[in-house]
Amino acid sequence: MTVEHDSATVPVVIVGAGPVGVTAALLLARRGVRTVVLERHHDVYPLPRAVAADDEVRRILQAAGVDEEFAAISRPARGLRLLDARHRVMAEFPRAARGVHGFPQTGMFDQPELERVLRAALARARECELRGGAEVFGVEQDGGGPVRVTYRDDEGGHLVRADAVLGCDGAGGVTREAVGAEWEDLRFEERWTVLDVRTGLPVRCWEGVEQICDPERPATFMRVGEDRYRWEFRLRDDAELDHERLRELLAPWVDLADGAGFELMRQARYTFRARVADRWRRGRVFLLGDAAHLTPPFVGQGLCAGLRDAHNLTWKLARVLQQGADERLLETYERERGPHARQVIRLAVAMGWAMTGGQDRRAALRRGLVGAAVRIPGLATAAARELSPALAAGPLVRRRIRPRRHDLAGGFCPQPWVRVDGRRTRLDDLLGDSFAVLTAAPLSPVPQAITDALGARILAVTDLGDDGAPLTAWLREGHADAVLLRPDRVVMDVVPSGGDDFTGTADWAPLLHTARSPLRPNGPQRNAC
Repeated sequence: MTVEHDSATVPVVIVGAGPVGVTAALLLARRGVRTVVLERHHDVYPLPRAVAADDEVRRILQAAGVDEEFAAISRPARGLRLLDARHRVMAEFPRAARGVHGFPQTGMFDQPELERVLRAALARARECELRGGAEVFGVEQDGGGPVRVTYRDDEGGHLVRADAVLGCDGAGGVTREAVGAEWEDLRFEERWTVLDVRTGLPVRCWEGVEQICDPERPATFMRVGEDRYRWEFRLRDDAELDHERLRELLAPWVDLADGAGFELMRQARYTFRARVADRWRRGRVFLLGDAAHLTPPFVGQGLCAGLRDAHNLTWKLARVLQQGADERLLETYERERGPHARQVIRLAVAMGWAMTGGQDRRAALRRGLVGAAVRIPGLATAAARELSPALAAGPLVRRRIRPRRHDLAGGFCPQPWVRVDGRRTRLDDLLGDSFAVLTAAPLSPVPQAITDALGARILAVTDLGDDGAPLTAWLREGHADAVLLRPDRVVMDVVPSGGDDFTGTADWAPLLHTARSPLRPNGPQRNAC
């Protein structure tokens, strides 16, 4: 096969135009980074898959510039309920109508609609190019040179060189082979049948997600849209579901009668797995989404985890490619996202055990323990808050030597609505896409110089009037006079109450050093001349 070579090197090639790949392209475009997105299909996959997003992911979609469009296609959900085999409520995990990120804590949507929203935004972004019908069959890199990506389409073979490649092509994608990743098995694997339904029939439902904790027939049920519903069942056989069996399975929620007014949009069988790749990067090739981790769907975090990958990596990659930041900055991607993904997957596995108890000799014991645990007062509320834990301490998350209970580092800052110059806006839209400092006290010269070198916007929360009250209370609870926010709005460093400097400059300054913003542990470097 003749291979046609692109003449210029592309800053970033993204393999896969699902939600993770396109969101990564949009986030890079907002920082001026050009991308070519290669997708083997010509159009959006038409059938529903992911159906839930949390408020952190809504904030990521806001950063990608598509939040208003997403709001038009989604609806909030009240949370999660665990029901026993007789459909009695064992525990309820409420989700607020407005969470810390400024959005409903859980939103339901149809994935094809989300993908169309994202692709429309991609088409508007001049930094992005989508090449459909492009099947990638090779990703190679030698030393410090560009990554070579080979693909074929209707016109033949092509080769494109890139400074970096993002593998958003799923668990069986070619980029996993290029990285040399193997799966770490977190010990959960079950076969489930998923039913997506459209119906105008009366459906008995709570406006949230129901998990049926029945070892004989565990199930999940949720309302996705105005007339859209999803059921998931762990069945003991792979027989096709005829009308009579469907009627039996769905009887607790809806009476199918003769089937009129009932459309089975999709019936699919999945093997739910819990796995994490043992490496997420080799050189300038990175794994994101299902290429890096697989989670059972019981806490609705599969797609969410992939979008968090994109949010974490893109600002770092842009800083390295555009501003010459230290290559070691890219090492923090897996270091931060790997433990976070494992923790969320283990939560999903625990929920799976709550539903089924597992399938080994200790299953009955686990069912009893989980059933008792979810009845502990306050545990359900606490568990709902901890779906997405704070990032662990590291070079870009500076925790105190003796951390307090409400240590802010590694978590997100709240996002209230604020009014500036008579205009009401969300906090992130006010702060922009780079670093930012929120402060409740005047900055001393050293942190002031550091923020100047980073190009960080400084916002005194007292200048926001009543709108700043949530931020003032948050800083006070965290015993902080000021916080340094990363571009992904994670708290990187803190000026403690009564302190005069950030606590971990010596660790993070070398990674962020660029030609445009020279940094050193005790402040900005002076020009030698």
